[in-house]
Amino acid sequence: MAGVGLAVLILDVYRTAPDTWWLPLLSVASLRSLERPIRALIFGFIGAVLILGGIWGLYSSILAPYRRPGHLVVDELAVHRRRERGPRIVAIGGGNGLSTLLRGLKSYTQNITAVVTVADDGGSSGRLRRSMGILPPGDIRNCLAALSNDEALLAQLFQYRFPTGDGDMEGHSFGNLFITALADITGSFEEAVAESGRVLSVHGSVLPATLRDVTLTADMVLPHTISEVRVEGESTIPKYAGKVRRVWLDPANPPAYPGVIQAILNAELIVIGPGSLYTSILPNLLVPDIVSAIRTSRALKIYVCNVATEPGETESYSCDDHIRALEEHVGSDLIELIVCNTNTESQLPEGTEWVLPQDDLDVDHAVYRADLVDLENPWRHDSEKIAQVLMDLYQERTGPLVE
Repeated sequence: MAGVGLAVLILDVYRTAPDTWWLPLLSVASLRSLERPIRALIFGFIGAVLILGGIWGLYSSILAPYRRPGHLVVDELAVHRRRERGPRIVAIGGGNGLSTLLRGLKSYTQNITAVVTVADDGGSSGRLRRSMGILPPGDIRNCLAALSNDEALLAQLFQYRFPTGDGDMEGHSFGNLFITALADITGSFEEAVAESGRVLSVHGSVLPATLRDVTLTADMVLPHTISEVRVEGESTIPKYAGKVRRVWLDPANPPAYPGVIQAILNAELIVIGPGSLYTSILPNLLVPDIVSAIRTSRALKIYVCNVATEPGETESYSCDDHIRALEEHVGSDLIELIVCNTNTESQLPEGTEWVLPQDDLDVDHAVYRADLVDLENPWRHDSEKIAQVLMDLYQERTGPLVE
């Protein structure tokens, strides 16, 4: 349309202007000596070349950040769009189990919210918590690294742990220090987590269950007795030789982080676990607002049972025992479906046993059995297997994902 307007203007000038020196130049520039169809083809061809060249240059400039060796940009964009339209998933847990799950789910959707416990008081996180007065960043760091699009370098740097002999830095994780520094700069722990996600190119979000400084406390029954001992601290509980009877947060009933409630209510799929039952999963569910939001949500709610027991925490536990302990703490009717592992062919480390599904599982929930084991680390889930199972179960309820 701009070309038509320009042509009308030139024709008007050409027909009405007096005979001056520049009109012959205009006649030559417009190739008036040639037939009109030939002139139209020449100018049309030149215009098309210029337009296509400009589009290609713009395309190359905009898509340069997406180019990776051996990957077509078109394929990368298609994957990006598919993940962008993926289901809204909330994953609740902590430790290696949650990061393993996130590493698999990010292949299907970018709309992931990881809800992480803030009761950790051991290792680098515990030291920073005591010395700097911030929430423990360890589990949040693991989840950010798992959701990163650049796990080859940046995530490895984020996970780097200073070796023995580095004085005050010994045992500290670079990512923990990074989040702590950002929290001091921004004045907000949650803002520090958000900025760390941007640095790692994370699609999705990692949120603390609560911003309250809480301590996980447990009543444990000593072996071969009926005596109980009270143990304080998430890192201390697995070290005691006893059976956990119950756990709670101190102070009790902490308020949930508002973003967590919003994510749960908007979710299409809520996944609880995998992870340490008493020290990773339950600390999140002991926040009353989170449990209420899960019950209110219309999402599909799935509990992923661990593939192996954990010494000092769930020794000799079956899948039934995991569900029973969960419901004793937060009540029934919280989950709709239980996912259990069936592959027991690998060799487990000494002191651990398979968590097996039972034919007469004494719970009022559907149970889905599948091979979920990581063959290199058989006491853990395989991220691709568990993500595929969860997506299959979600699609079975809602229909196929939009490609």
